[in-house]
Amino acid sequence: MSAPILTTDRLTLRGHHPDNLDALAAMWADPAVYGMIGGKPRAREDVWIRMLRSVGCWTVFGYGAWVVCDRTTGQVLGDMGLLESRREITPELTVPEAGWTLIPAAQGKGYAGEAMRAILGWAEAQGIGRTCCIIDPGNSASIRLAEKLGYGAPVEGIYHERPIRIFHRG
Repeated sequence: MSAPILTTDRLTLRGHHPDNLDALAAMWADPAVYGMIGGKPRAREDVWIRMLRSVGCWTVFGYGAWVVCDRTTGQVLGDMGLLESRREITPELTVPEAGWTLIPAAQGKGYAGEAMRAILGWAEAQGIGRTCCIIDPGNSASIRLAEKLGYGAPVEGIYHERPIRIFHRG
């Protein structure tokens, strides 16, 4: 299975494509992005592997991440979706992991919520009811979004020797 195209009022969500590498590599190299997601920039090759992981998730599990684009201009704004990352995390994740990442210029405009509502609606229609997300305790914007999306009951955890919060939904 490949990623279906989802649309919202302002966004188009589509599967990863090699043409997206430059935009996504620039996003993951921006301190405003990686500061709350791992604390270090992602190398271009790591972004490539991340894109391939999403394609693999679609093939193996029937879900994955989408590239989020402005519906009018086609500009890549970020990527988000559901992944099966098999992270070495405590406590262990046992359901698909939701994640959302946007370029700084697209943050604070409601795009992440708009896209994630479409993604979670799609997931529920596929029978994927339970998901989780992991968020840096200092990322108050993502914590607020997670709560608005119905994620709750956060559990403290550790990932790569950094504290994180694990939220569950469904």
